[in-house]
Amino acid sequence: MKFLFHIGRYFSMLLMVLQRPEKISVYRRQVITEMDNIGIDSLGIVAIISVFMGAVVTIQTAFNTDHPLLPAFAIGFATRQAIILEFSPTVISLIIAGKAGSRIASEIGTMRVTEQIDALEIMGVNAASYLILPKIIASMIILPVLVVISMFLGIAGGWMASAATGVVPLNNFIYGLTFEFSSFDVYYALIKSVVFAFIITSVSGYFGFHTSGGALDVGSSSTKAVVFSSIYIIVFNLVLTQLLLV
Repeated sequence: MKFLFHIGRYFSMLLMVLQRPEKISVYRRQVITEMDNIGIDSLGIVAIISVFMGAVVTIQTAFNTDHPLLPAFAIGFATRQAIILEFSPTVISLIIAGKAGSRIASEIGTMRVTEQIDALEIMGVNAASYLILPKIIASMIILPVLVVISMFLGIAGGWMASAATGVVPLNNFIYGLTFEFSSFDVYYALIKSVVFAFIITSVSGYFGFHTSGGALDVGSSSTKAVVFSSIYIIVFNLVLTQLLLV
């Protein structure tokens, strides 16, 4: 029953969040600020993880497909497919859930326990929409951009690993990267990233908005936001894969 209570309260909050904003100009500035907080501040860790992720995938694929019947270009093909279809959209979203999700929950939770949200509501401001909607819009814009950057850097990391270790000849690796490429794979990854962005910000906003108590409760809300965002990302990853690829 507690689960159903949270589901109902979550959708009730979404109804408030998705109401028409009072002043579009204020929301526009907030969206730009949140794009900087969620996206630009995360660019460094996304870049580092993507490069090393691509390198590791390439090396592991080479060592696990060392068979005379498998063509050498299969390593580049498998690396490309793994990075585009799964690693970049899902792993990067999980990273953003941990980095940005905890910040969103703690920020809004602190405003709740210090009664700043109550003050906004007394002034007639739709606090849920004002605090959460710009974050949702910003994340749904900037996360696909981070995923595309991650794809490029992941493949570049695989290329560098191939060049540095010699696990596969570079010409074969590059041929595998272009072999039977389908643009739908990229669209699929971007669709997933948009859905994951909505999950991260809305779930984190929910736990922050409904925080009660003191500083310890803010920390608890932040932890719950990361845990549940990550769980829902994994669940919807399966659902979207079933709907879009099968």
